[in-house]
Amino acid sequence: MFKRSVIIGMVLILGALLLGACGGDGGEEGSPSPTVLPMAKSLTGAGATFPAPLYSKWFDEYHKVTSVQVNYQPIGSGGGIKSITDGTVDFGASDGIMSEGEEAAAEAAHGPILHIPMTIGSVAIVYNLSVGAGELNLTPEILGDIFLGKIKKWNDPRVAEVNPNLHLPGTDIAVVHRSDGSGTTYIFTDYLSKVSPEWAQRVGVGKSVDWPVGLGGKGNDGVAAQVQQLPGSIGYVELAYAEQNHIPWAKLRNKAGNFIAPSLEATTLAAAGVALPDDLKVMITDSVHPEAYPIAGFTWLLVYQNQPDEAKGRALASMLWWALHDGQRYCEALLYAPLPAEAVTKAESQVRSINYQGKTLIVP
Repeated sequence: MFKRSVIIGMVLILGALLLGACGGDGGEEGSPSPTVLPMAKSLTGAGATFPAPLYSKWFDEYHKVTSVQVNYQPIGSGGGIKSITDGTVDFGASDGIMSEGEEAAAEAAHGPILHIPMTIGSVAIVYNLSVGAGELNLTPEILGDIFLGKIKKWNDPRVAEVNPNLHLPGTDIAVVHRSDGSGTTYIFTDYLSKVSPEWAQRVGVGKSVDWPVGLGGKGNDGVAAQVQQLPGSIGYVELAYAEQNHIPWAKLRNKAGNFIAPSLEATTLAAAGVALPDDLKVMITDSVHPEAYPIAGFTWLLVYQNQPDEAKGRALASMLWWALHDGQRYCEALLYAPLPAEAVTKAESQVRSINYQGKTLIVP
């Protein structure tokens, strides 16, 4: 798969640069010159902050091998969906599946829109207590009731019961949540709606919800900053933000009854055994795997199937193909899980369907 992606990427790149050879084989005497394929030298995207550390690395590495500049603005999944719907970017990014209304609006403006998964990440529950990472245990019920405002003190008997070895303070719990439209919020509220009937009825699932309690922070970095600054606080961020900012995270009791840390392995296991639909729009929270971390999710790039510009479309398809193959090797170092093989195969089909006036833009 790696070899195939390199060959495909080089064909597109070298065609765009008007080179007459591809790798070692293309320089052989008498070999035909490749067809010149127009490809734009820049792309713009906007959306999810959840995968922003990975995307920053990807687009830097991609520029090194292709000279294509990908400008990505981490403005939140809600902003990414609006931007791609408005046609102001070449791709959007979201950790939450577009709603029926959002998808209908986008397709009415520009035709079919694809959800192409890029990686899997976990939502860590972070806190500001004199307790180290992984030392605090939380159950689904406790977590739901904290964010519903029903558990107000850290030394609440229910919290103390699952943390018998900790001396928890009698201070107030300060809830911190996202203030912007957020795919991280979508994953988090999808989980809470599965484990808390009251949450499902009162609040529900969404990129932006009416929070029962708490303070808002913009982006994963905004929530991380609020938790760092506010003693007694609790919030939710993508794991990379917790690690980068040295904020402790809790272990969560999963569906099998095990307290699990948001590790790379436990994040990967969240997708194990999940039936992936052809459109790849699926949530993987509250996994049944006994060793899976329960708040994990795919993150997608949102692109139009029918591209309005051939050169831009080819550059976009080439970048997506690179991300699905070569780009996956950068995931683990940044605490994201590479895509399962089945997801890559189905995502390849999505990328192959991207076209300009019926012309496929990626080499089959």
